[in-house]
Amino acid sequence: MASFTIRKGLNIRLVGAPEPEIADAPESTAVAVIPPEFGPIKVRLDVQEGARVRRGQALFHDKKNPAMRGTAPAAGVVTSIQLGPRRVVERITIQVEGDDVEPYPRLDPAAVRKADRAEILDVLLKSGLIQLIRQRPFGRAANPEATPKSIFVNGMATGPYQPDINVMIKGRETAFQAGIDALTKLTPGKVFLCLDGARQNAAALTDVKNAEVHTFEGPHPSGNTSVHISRLDPMKPTDVIWTVKAVDLLQIGHLLLNGEVPSHRIVSLGGPAVQEGRRKYYRVRIGQPLKTWLDPHLIKVETRVIRGDIFSGEKVAADDVVRLLDNGYTVLAEDRTRHLLGWAMPGFSYFSVSRAFLSPWLGGLKREWALGTNQHGELRPMVLTGLYDKYMPLNIMVDYVVRAVLANDTEEAIKLGILETLPEDYAVCAFACPSKMDLVGIIRKGLEDIEKEGI
Repeated sequence: MASFTIRKGLNIRLVGAPEPEIADAPESTAVAVIPPEFGPIKVRLDVQEGARVRRGQALFHDKKNPAMRGTAPAAGVVTSIQLGPRRVVERITIQVEGDDVEPYPRLDPAAVRKADRAEILDVLLKSGLIQLIRQRPFGRAANPEATPKSIFVNGMATGPYQPDINVMIKGRETAFQAGIDALTKLTPGKVFLCLDGARQNAAALTDVKNAEVHTFEGPHPSGNTSVHISRLDPMKPTDVIWTVKAVDLLQIGHLLLNGEVPSHRIVSLGGPAVQEGRRKYYRVRIGQPLKTWLDPHLIKVETRVIRGDIFSGEKVAADDVVRLLDNGYTVLAEDRTRHLLGWAMPGFSYFSVSRAFLSPWLGGLKREWALGTNQHGELRPMVLTGLYDKYMPLNIMVDYVVRAVLANDTEEAIKLGILETLPEDYAVCAFACPSKMDLVGIIRKGLEDIEKEGI
């Protein structure tokens, strides 16, 4: 085991961290699958409206790669298939009836250890849970035809309010070990498990078999997988590495040991706009509309629900559902307040990483803050200051990567290392940016352009 200390980054102490207890959310009578969640795939439906489906049964597949499927999170009747522009399938709704299950091979822990690569991949592909394993570069679903040189399991999340694997693994230790054993079949290289060195980790994590365990400490984004890859197994542009979150590995372990697609998952709920006593972990049905269980927990103001953390998460729509890849939600109060000549004020009550305000001089970075959605500024011209490098622990010159992407110079962006990263790695830089640049969006577009053109 090696321990790494990351110096660059930023931690924000926010009000509203979830308590380490798990509660059951109310069940819903309908669930939905959102195919665009699975990335740029061309959907071909396997069911029609009125069809009766089992939990785990295929609802659609990718036209380009028929092995990639999306499956039903619950048994019932397909009540609607919503199409968008150019007849893109945007939503498949199922009325829950009964709990018939599509059977998959049920393996005991010893059988998982003896299984071969093809057997594990076949189960992951048919169940649709291959989506939980992501492939670098680009962060798409793992391509079964690729052979990764290594697989990284992320057992730490340094973003605010992100779920703690130590809470979610209780009672599911066997499933986690089964997931690790399965990953060893998918790569000729190593399986790395990266943990938070500042926490007291569960024995099921530190004593896990068939994986190298390493710890990382330091401010966010020390918990990002890109940081772990850069320290343990740096990648070249032509390398392929698979990654999976430890909390998602529990779902894969459940599938292999029980022979069925999980109907529920555990998500965290935190943020200043969540009522006290309601900030905790919830066991929710996959595909369940968020409003059916989320609304009673929020304070009575206009709020914004964010899928993921406040740095790199995305705003969810009012009719959104619990998606297959969801791990947690952060809720902030909408704040559109405008401050007259705010830039000229002393800034006692502003959170800022800039010492142009007084709050950082008075220990503001060590206090707890109840932040809203106000970004306190607007888009301004980009100035090369080198500020971003203070928050980037990777060997990346952020200013130049961003400039290369904006200039559509993909070759230069590749030379500067963009393929070693994902948009989330630039989120702290964007938060600290005095020009309010959408660095996450810029990098996402740059990676999409490179993916279309090919490396």
